[in-house]
Amino acid sequence: MNPSNWRTYLVTQESLSAGRSTRDIVRASIDGGVDVVQLREKETPTKWRYELGLELRELTAEADVDLIVNDRVDIARAIDADGVHVGQSDLPVDVARDLLGSNAIVGCSASTVDEARRAETDGADYLGVGTIYGTTSKDVDAEQDGVGPERIAEITDAVSIPVVGIGGITAENAAPVVEAGAAGVSVISEITGADDPQAATAALARAVEKGKRSASGGERV
Repeated sequence: MNPSNWRTYLVTQESLSAGRSTRDIVRASIDGGVDVVQLREKETPTKWRYELGLELRELTAEADVDLIVNDRVDIARAIDADGVHVGQSDLPVDVARDLLGSNAIVGCSASTVDEARRAETDGADYLGVGTIYGTTSKDVDAEQDGVGPERIAEITDAVSIPVVGIGGITAENAAPVVEAGAAGVSVISEITGADDPQAATAALARAVEKGKRSASGGERV
């Protein structure tokens, strides 16, 4: 799937899943209509992440859902993932592209217009922009935390590749992110920590579509 068509993007983190497995969370999110899953699980051993990745590859391939690996190009290649997502301190975008090939999806995190432009120039297929509303799921610098939907608008005006908003996004506040120009939204806790991950995914998808309609003038949010 082209990243411009992504609406709901799940980033996995089993430590936030209330004792449930990432496999079960991903399966439920697929049933709820998720478009893309990112294998994150940063604090886990490489072998464990690889084995989980093989399981997620099977689930996502059957459902025609894209699978992205956070940071680890080696794991992405080993499990035949659709691509990789890198941060500002990870392997450079152009190097990841060289290693994975022209058909792979390479995404990059950006919190400023300069970072976004540089990532596009280096060959990124999409940007993860945030944190939009702040986050407790990972450590970020204070100046990058809670940049707001306004930053989405600034970056989408500056680049031509799709943008996905991330950071503190819920079904209740997703619409303004999309109205500002994001193709979709990326979440961890909103799905992973939900009592019903399937329903949470579906609610998030509805919120994104509502924002799309509002942005196109079809509905006031």
